[in-house]
Amino acid sequence: MFVPVWALVLVALVLTWALFALNGKNLLPVPDQGSRLFATPSVEAQRAIVELLAQHGLTQRFRGDTEGVKRAILWDGFTIITAPSPAVREKLLGTAGGIGVVVKDPIVAAEAAATFLRARGFSATVVRDAEPEIPICHLVTDALLGVNLNFRKHAVRFPLPQRVTS
Repeated sequence: MFVPVWALVLVALVLTWALFALNGKNLLPVPDQGSRLFATPSVEAQRAIVELLAQHGLTQRFRGDTEGVKRAILWDGFTIITAPSPAVREKLLGTAGGIGVVVKDPIVAAEAAATFLRARGFSATVVRDAEPEIPICHLVTDALLGVNLNFRKHAVRFPLPQRVTS
């Protein structure tokens, strides 16, 4: 029986991906289910938390740093950020961590969410330029304590992150 080499390679790739996926490590940028951002007060604290989480199987995959925020992106999509720079923190009205939602148009989605929350009696401030290097629009609201919502484009629309080797 003749089996083409391309078919064997395809089967090997699918099996490799499946093994990684079963272990909670998706090798592909899809699906992008958003992000959950937890803030630390310093780079040293971020390193310590990332190292502690690694002891429990939650390992780092990428670094996604901008001028104002340093990100340690874990394999499960959770992100540990350093406290945003004073300039970013001021724009975000003191919030640090957040819930990231993937949308086609971050500004339109943030404005719609602000309208939704205001209609229910909450404050809602849309911040478009907290991190101009990446396509994120933040929504600061008193419906959340200390965190914000951020609406962002799919991860493939971001600058390439720095891969982390273990």
